[in-house]
Amino acid sequence: MAPNSNQRDTAAQRKMTARQRQAKKRRKIIIFAIEIIVILIMVAVLLLVMGHTENEGPKRVELKEEELAIPEEIQQAKEEGESHMTGYMNIALFGVDATKESQLYKNSRSDSIMIASINMDTGDIKLCSVYRDTYLNIGTDSYQKCNSAYSFGGAEQAVKMLNMNLDMDITNFVTVGYKGLSEVIDGLGGIYIDVDEAELEHINNYQIGIAEVLKCDYQAVTTPGYQLLNGVQATAYCRIRYTKGDDFMRATRQREVIKGIEEQAKQADFATLSKVFNEVIDDVYTSVDEADILELLKNIAKYNIVEEAGFPNDTMRTVANIGAKGSSVIPMDLESNVVWLHQFFFDDADYTVTDSVREYSQQIKADTTPYIERIN
Repeated sequence: MAPNSNQRDTAAQRKMTARQRQAKKRRKIIIFAIEIIVILIMVAVLLLVMGHTENEGPKRVELKEEELAIPEEIQQAKEEGESHMTGYMNIALFGVDATKESQLYKNSRSDSIMIASINMDTGDIKLCSVYRDTYLNIGTDSYQKCNSAYSFGGAEQAVKMLNMNLDMDITNFVTVGYKGLSEVIDGLGGIYIDVDEAELEHINNYQIGIAEVLKCDYQAVTTPGYQLLNGVQATAYCRIRYTKGDDFMRATRQREVIKGIEEQAKQADFATLSKVFNEVIDDVYTSVDEADILELLKNIAKYNIVEEAGFPNDTMRTVANIGAKGSSVIPMDLESNVVWLHQFFFDDADYTVTDSVREYSQQIKADTTPYIERIN
């Protein structure tokens, strides 16, 4: 017996529903991929001047874990199942003031430094900026602005610097140019940002330099207020530092742009997201294996950026000119800041720092106290 019209309609609806479910599933995969890429490209928003080349695929290097100065106490606690850090993937994110591709790897300062900590059980992602001018042990028992670690020893030394000073277990990094950031934002049709009066002049000044590097035109932002910014405009917005708050406010702007990208990505269709994802991945320099990214995709639905912060904590830092080393962000007590960081990332309210961090903390106090006293 031939199916009646109602049966045909029901079958068609079931078939359509299956197609819709498959499309929705694919779209979720790409949305999560975009969220991962947002984390990867966030390092780019603080860059000064970045050259660009034709897309050649991801540039990858394998870091040697024994060279990354993961504290023995951290490793032992994890092996014995006594560490709050178990179950987290921690990734270092760098943006460098490079003007040519070779400077992605070394001889450029990481003017953006972030850590993305992913709770693999809950899917919560927490982001923490490490201010580029923070006075730390740069990995060679030399104390200066932490962004110099990348210049001297590339990503490996910069990761080592983070592990040493912050009691972290980072083994992977990502470095991306702001060319990728601008392309993502344009690919999504722009993002919405609230530009205030103080930022208006600076956003246009920064656009000039960015447009010269990217060899593109730029469009001036003429009025303050909540508005749609294109890729060059939004990248320029991220670089503003000459308003109240300086680098601290710039980190806040960075997070605003990240949220704007995420909001637009979740509204985009499958074709748009696929195009953006494929274009940006070509500009990445990283130690993260593609297989690891694919492993993350298996649990796409549960990942969310839930909290952001800056290191040193705003209640435990100051700024002073440290002689020839220049104006620096000083953790007034590195030990207390590291305790705060582990509570922020890993909900470890009773964290005890390693002996090495205590040593670095004492040295930082000895180096910086005379300069702090001069301004008080």
